[in-house]
Amino acid sequence: MSYLKRVNFEVVLKPRAVKDLKAIRADDASRVAEALERLQNNLSGDVKRLTNFMPAYRLRVGSYRVLFEVEAGNRVIVYRVIHRREAYR
Repeated sequence: MSYLKRVNFEVVLKPRAVKDLKAIRADDASRVAEALERLQNNLSGDVKRLTNFMPAYRLRVGSYRVLFEVEAGNRVIVYRVIHRREAYR
């Protein structure tokens, strides 16, 4: 039997991420908010580690990307919530 440790993360949004969320449509913003809640549970969702790019991770939510990094102490720092065409420039 496999024992997987469930880790709960604290999600912290930077001021720019809050501003990004307020700028997108309400239905997209609610989908992003739901994805951020799921992110608290063991980084679940469509999470991918990015190479040669800071912040180090992205969460895909439809056409939007949540760019974040994981700090020690189980904290997730969200830097941007941005449309995919603008995310990796």
